Amino acid sequence: MRLTKPLLAATAVILSLSATTQADENAHAKAVAKAINYLRTTGQAADGSFSKQVGPAVTAICVTAIMQNGRSPDDPVVAKGLKYLEKFVAADGGIHMKGTTYRNYDTSLSLVCFVAANKDGRYNKIIKKADSFLKKIQWDKEEGHDEASFSHGGAGYGKHKRPDLNNTAHLIEALKAAGNGADSEAMKKALLFVSRCQNLETEHNKTPFSTKVQDGGFYYTPAAGGSNPDLLAKTAAGALRSYGSMTYSGLKSMIYAGLKKDDPRVKAAVTWAGKNYDLTSNPGLGAHGYFYYVHTLAKALDAAGEDIITDAQGKKHDWRKELTAELVRRQAADGSWLNKTPRWLEGDPNLVTGYALMTLSHCRPKK
Repeated sequence: MRLTKPLLAATAVILSLSATTQADENAHAKAVAKAINYLRTTGQAADGSFSKQVGPAVTAICVTAIMQNGRSPDDPVVAKGLKYLEKFVAADGGIHMKGTTYRNYDTSLSLVCFVAANKDGRYNKIIKKADSFLKKIQWDKEEGHDEASFSHGGAGYGKHKRPDLNNTAHLIEALKAAGNGADSEAMKKALLFVSRCQNLETEHNKTPFSTKVQDGGFYYTPAAGGSNPDLLAKTAAGALRSYGSMTYSGLKSMIYAGLKKDDPRVKAAVTWAGKNYDLTSNPGLGAHGYFYYVHTLAKALDAAGEDIITDAQGKKHDWRKELTAELVRRQAADGSWLNKTPRWLEGDPNLVTGYALMTLSHCRPKK
């Protein structure tokens, strides 16, 4: 049978797409393998830790990232890391260094890690107690903050004495990992705080900041008058500026807390994402927090089911493919990543490589 010209052309297109997909898969797999090898040979200390000078958080991030890319809890690097994390489990369920103010941050990240490793139920008790601990330290009536308070439902580092979206996003991810659904009281309270971090006036957000910008993006916190350490001063009108990492943290958190794509809050956040689509910098902050930004972007768009993003010019983007290519371009020869703008510990190759691996776990080429 002789193939017609249209059939030959169609066959050529299919073969070309197949070759492109295979090349994308190969590039993705190579980047992951190099990164895990870096963490195994260079990043991990003899006691199983990664960057232990800052507590258990970086170890939890690296170990979780490795498991999210296909390694089992019995993988030697993972098993050593889990053993190290177990040392931080306290009697009250917290998983953190003694005396730290980062109780929510450390416990949330560690809980997510233990859930990822809990294939045979070995961490059931730790997970249950950590879940209870996080709910206990969440800002609510027990801390003197009822629903009228802009601090209600949030979580924070402790040192600033007010909650923030970054910590609340980690809390929500931990609550979800531990099995809490949208009907969980802790999740409902956290969602209220997240909604109040959005530049969008809704029935859920009556803060004084909600009407000043209305772009659907997110800022760091509505508490304590909108106190923000992230290099962003208020506008002349007193508005809080939206920026990339917090907007994707907000979007991810809303989806994890049970909101659907047709919710106005979700739609507004996705619209902001399209208008500010950028894989080379953290919109609003430039190079600051870049790797945290891309890992929240990947988690959020994956959770929201957004495979294609349309930018401000109407151009459509396969963000998974483009983000993989960007990370491959930035990866060092030894398999690590590093942010030359080191704010928020992004000068630590262990932390940044963990973020990049988490990002890649959401960027696998779709067949």
